[in-house]
Amino acid sequence: MKYLIGILSILVIYALAVLVSNNRKNIRYRPLGVMLLCQFVMALLLLKTDAGNTGIAAVAGVFGHLLAYANEGVNFVFGGLLNKGEISFFLSVLLPIVFISALIGILQHWRILGFIIKYIGLGLSKINGMGRLESYNAVASAILGQSEVFISVKKQLGLLPEHRLYTLCTSAMSTVSMSIIGAYMVMLEPRYVVTALILNLFGGFIMASLINPYQVNPQEDLLDVREGEKQSFFEVLSEYILDGFKVAVIVGAMLIGFIALIAMANAIFTALFGISFQDILGYLFSPLAFLIGVPWHEAVQAGSLMATKIVSNEFVAMLNFSQGDFNFSERTVAIISVFMVSFANFSSIGIIVGAIKALDSKQGNTAARFGLKLLYGSTLVSFLNATVVGLLF
Repeated sequence: MKYLIGILSILVIYALAVLVSNNRKNIRYRPLGVMLLCQFVMALLLLKTDAGNTGIAAVAGVFGHLLAYANEGVNFVFGGLLNKGEISFFLSVLLPIVFISALIGILQHWRILGFIIKYIGLGLSKINGMGRLESYNAVASAILGQSEVFISVKKQLGLLPEHRLYTLCTSAMSTVSMSIIGAYMVMLEPRYVVTALILNLFGGFIMASLINPYQVNPQEDLLDVREGEKQSFFEVLSEYILDGFKVAVIVGAMLIGFIALIAMANAIFTALFGISFQDILGYLFSPLAFLIGVPWHEAVQAGSLMATKIVSNEFVAMLNFSQGDFNFSERTVAIISVFMVSFANFSSIGIIVGAIKALDSKQGNTAARFGLKLLYGSTLVSFLNATVVGLLF
């Protein structure tokens, strides 16, 4: 039964994407099939094989050590503020982003990341049938972040037509930044975080290929990414440390605002209707949760978490998930966890549009026009990824 529901879910997700497609006649189904197969193969390897479990354990171990090193710096500066026996989310989860960001800056300065991003992107372009720039951008988004990635393609940004810009933005919103993966691993099982990272790459291309199909002329496929002005090692290190701190503060501020607003909405709805705002969202999203593989008796609670992630952001949903007493089955935990690991939410529209507008005001206005369609496509990526994982449990 679960396989029938899973196949139906994939067909419904594809149909919802085709429904808003710019050019249905241009959709190439062979690359779509190959990328979907890649998703299943990668999810199977990561979640159901000893090699995958060993690899994920190694990745989790690396991030565990990195977070321990980061906590040395955090404790030196803020240790006295932490009450004994209590955990501060900002100090323990967000501030380590500063250290991870610094490491990314070092690897970027030594051109190690640039090499990895470029050639993984070239390999992906052979699979997805899209341009090399789109493939580069997808990998770069997963490492640099949804706003920082556009700096690396600043040189090409003003030359891109709207359809190619949409694909770049979809990749940026469908993935997550490497600098905050450690924070996710504190709240979710590392194996689901790593799996989601891989699935996001292919899922973003699948949705972009359905909603925004096109073929890139080889003469127009620019891959000469901007190196930027030459900076010294310590200039780069300082810049990335400050960028990491800005991310931590911004995420913290958004959490304060969104959690407070949701608490107020819950109180108002409970007083007026006898049911909380999040419960209402849960009922609205429960059919979708059931469709992607969540058992019906868990669908309302799962739907509430999924809706919270889209309406606010993934951190708010992950906090609710990690701190709540849900008693979900292993399958539901896997589905929800993978669904959460992306930037697909309303606030990301503003982040992406703002980042592009700072570099090219005309292209920023173009991105603003397809903002809701961008969120729509990126959310379908999350549903598709969750469906793939649900079929393996």
